[in-house]
Amino acid sequence: MTLTFVRDPQLTPALREELAALWLDVSQAGGAVGFVPPVTAGDIAPVMQRQLDDVTAGGARMLGAYEGVEGVEGVEGDGGGRLIGTAFLKLNSHRLMTHWCTLVTVMVHPSLQGGGRGKAMMREAIEMARDLDFHAVRLGVRGGEGTERFYETVGFKEVGRVPAAIRVAPDDHRDDITMWLPLV
Repeated sequence: MTLTFVRDPQLTPALREELAALWLDVSQAGGAVGFVPPVTAGDIAPVMQRQLDDVTAGGARMLGAYEGVEGVEGVEGDGGGRLIGTAFLKLNSHRLMTHWCTLVTVMVHPSLQGGGRGKAMMREAIEMARDLDFHAVRLGVRGGEGTERFYETVGFKEVGRVPAAIRVAPDDHRDDITMWLPLV
């Protein structure tokens, strides 16, 4: 496994296509990234566009995880690799909360999970937050998936839970779990 992490990659048409395909594959596999299967590319497109608009406007930062790319700055053009994961740091605009960020849309391609890629990507996202001088990182987790245990392995702790706040189906409500990682 050769992973390359690119902070704030260029939002090229090729990257947008790769991100859309990744988001669709993760969603179809049941990943908790804002959708519940079945989902279509058309469902994801406007949500992805708003998120990338936020990146362009400076309200979020993107981390791309690539496999098969060795030291390619910004991953322009082909680059020889493919996007296999993402994490976004959503910045706070409230003046009393600008010292921490929220990690959103954390995903690794379903066919590549379980091999340490997600943990490596999380460590890079945490370092990115540190390098941006954040004091802490917040993370929202959909209950019932067990992913909170994964995030605990990189230092996050559960600090809150809202029971049945997420409706994935009319008869299936999940807890909204808030996790927190102090960086200082």
